Amino acid sequence: MSGKRVIAICMSGGQFLTEKGGSLTYRGGDAHAIDIDEDTMFKDFISEIGEMFNFDATSTVCLKYFLPDNKKTLISISNDKDLKRMIKFHENSNSADVYLIPEAPEASRSSRTTLSEAIPPAPLEDMIDDTTVPEDHLPLSVSDPTVVTIEQVMIQAAEDSQIVTTPSMILDVNNPSGDILTKARTQQWQNTITGLGQRFKNVGEFRESLRKYAIANQFGFRYKKNDSHRVTVRCKAEGCPWRIHASRLSTTQLICIKKMTPSHTCEGAGGVNGLQTSRSWVASIIKEKLRVFPNYKPKDIVSDIKEEYGIQLNYFQAWRGKEIAREQLQGSYKDGYKQLPVYCEKIIETNPGSIVTFATKEDSSFHRVFVSFHTSVYGFVEGCRPLVFLDSVPLKAKYQGTLLAATSVDGDDEVFPLAFAVVDAESEDNWEWFLIQLRTAISTSAACPITFVADRLKNLQELIPKVFVNSFHAYCLRYLTEELIRDLKGPFSHEIKRLIVDEFYSAAYAPRQDSFEGYVEKIRGLSQDAYNWIVHNSKPDHWANAYFPGARYNHMTSNSGEPFFTWASEANELPITQMVDLIRGKIMGMIHMRRINGDEANGRRLTPSMEIKLEKECLKAQGLNVTSSSADNDLFQVQGETYEVVNMAQCDCSCKGWQLTGLPCHHAVAVISCSGRSAYDFCSRYYSVDNYRLTYAMSISPVPLLDGEMCRESSGGDVMTVTPPPTRRPPGRPPKKKTSGEEVMKRQLQCSKCKGLGHNKSTCKVYPPLEC
Repeated sequence: MSGKRVIAICMSGGQFLTEKGGSLTYRGGDAHAIDIDEDTMFKDFISEIGEMFNFDATSTVCLKYFLPDNKKTLISISNDKDLKRMIKFHENSNSADVYLIPEAPEASRSSRTTLSEAIPPAPLEDMIDDTTVPEDHLPLSVSDPTVVTIEQVMIQAAEDSQIVTTPSMILDVNNPSGDILTKARTQQWQNTITGLGQRFKNVGEFRESLRKYAIANQFGFRYKKNDSHRVTVRCKAEGCPWRIHASRLSTTQLICIKKMTPSHTCEGAGGVNGLQTSRSWVASIIKEKLRVFPNYKPKDIVSDIKEEYGIQLNYFQAWRGKEIAREQLQGSYKDGYKQLPVYCEKIIETNPGSIVTFATKEDSSFHRVFVSFHTSVYGFVEGCRPLVFLDSVPLKAKYQGTLLAATSVDGDDEVFPLAFAVVDAESEDNWEWFLIQLRTAISTSAACPITFVADRLKNLQELIPKVFVNSFHAYCLRYLTEELIRDLKGPFSHEIKRLIVDEFYSAAYAPRQDSFEGYVEKIRGLSQDAYNWIVHNSKPDHWANAYFPGARYNHMTSNSGEPFFTWASEANELPITQMVDLIRGKIMGMIHMRRINGDEANGRRLTPSMEIKLEKECLKAQGLNVTSSSADNDLFQVQGETYEVVNMAQCDCSCKGWQLTGLPCHHAVAVISCSGRSAYDFCSRYYSVDNYRLTYAMSISPVPLLDGEMCRESSGGDVMTVTPPPTRRPPGRPPKKKTSGEEVMKRQLQCSKCKGLGHNKSTCKVYPPLEC
């Protein structure tokens, strides 16, 4: 073997534990070491793993590893390139931890995985235990809220009731449905109530044990007395003598069972539907599955609990149980706002030079937070075109809000995150504040005017030139199209609207004024109203290539912020600090992966996408006739399907393709080839591999997430209190907003007799239906 050598420490059979701050640690299982290098093939690696652990690793497990200094995100290894990247990532280390994770069957990957399937199976000897396990002998702390396994659930239930667990049952280990694990759990619950004299820490613990006992023994109950110091319960079935009474011991909070009739005569006739299931009980049942499947739906919770425990919940009970479980897993929304000031300080501390600021209202409620990492600003200034896309998306979190995003594009035409903000609402004031913060981040470094691609509404038409003097504002063609269709009056069919939109896009992309006018005239033939709107209302110098004074590099829409919005949708249910940190982590991972891509681009002069575009222009250049001007050696005539003039001194072609994109058009390529020079020398510097590497030369550092106590210690006890905003998500299903595509393609009624629009043959006035 040759090249960089790494010892891959392969681990299997353990479990991941979530620490405070979201970091993962791996405990338990077996480990084997394998020596690999850059020449190791993936199939050989996976084969050797299978031999070490004595199973077929190619079809039963997937391989995962952590990036250095990032213990929150697992990266997959599935081919040779992934394996080489892992070795590259660990070039400063002699070893790399590789985790063997069992491949879940197709059914268990969906949100319909049963509750018991979502919990990792414990070894059989751990599930059947006929002795009391002392707390100090447990391999992991049962009190740790971030780790719950099957055996711990059983032991915890036993310890809560102060009993000896003696399950007597036969387990069918070949049952694939997960019912065995549910039976194992409910078998333990049969003994959560043992009889007179049993004590509980408080009344809540007694109620919880009582519910588990009723579920395991399949009967329903009703409360006769239920308050903070006494509970009296009887069986739901009429005439059944089973009853229990527990009350507080004097001068303590302990609850003791003082009366109990343990026998039933109903034989379960009362059913479990009589159970007073609590939201906390539902939360305890679904918590671990929710950790694995964050999009676990309430309707699926209802179905799973009915199937596995025989208890019929309503939708609201399932939804509230899910909210409680989510809060236990990730913290409350209120705590997220409280942690925001210290979290912002930690970003600046771990990522020096970053611009992070937040603002509150007079009542200390959250108003807005802005984040721009120094890494992003450096990459934008050094390697990106002076092009910024502005867009927004509403958040579906509990307290709603809006995500504002500013992005650019790198030399490979991929989205480059520049800055983002979470604001309480999308307003002119918040947009102006966002632009001012963005100017603070980039204006001191930006050397040339910036072109902003954004909607002309939302008052950005006035705000952009106000905040960024001498900048250019290119209207987003997508939003402009929506505005055009919305303003069109009259009975236009969906086909006519589609044709208008097609010609409108063609006019926008047209490089020369004559082409633009030709497409606009076609629109005039379709609709005079659309023509008037385009000519008099739309301001073509802000959206048409033929008239736009700045450089937008043929980027016509502002939807480059889509990655931000995808990440925001993943983090919708998270508290605000975790939402911001999730986006930070996504940006960190994106920059890290692209830096590796840049390092691997050896021997190339242009980025892959630009290389492909230049190759296409070179193919088009074949067969063109080039004639040099006798008066000026820099002027050339190029004859093909059209007659064009190329000025090499000014990097200009009369087709305007060179100026619009920054890549030589096929006319310019023909001239360059005749001159014996390389087309690469005439490409914009933004497309070079060296420039791409500059864009991703720096990295973003992880930021520790702090709990409330750590926040106070970090700030010396003086922490600014931030409360949630007054806006909250309204109840019910949100109204659906039609997109421009839906609106354009909506079919209008058309009469089959007179061919008129807006009615059908039954209501036609030209050819009314005959009356019998």
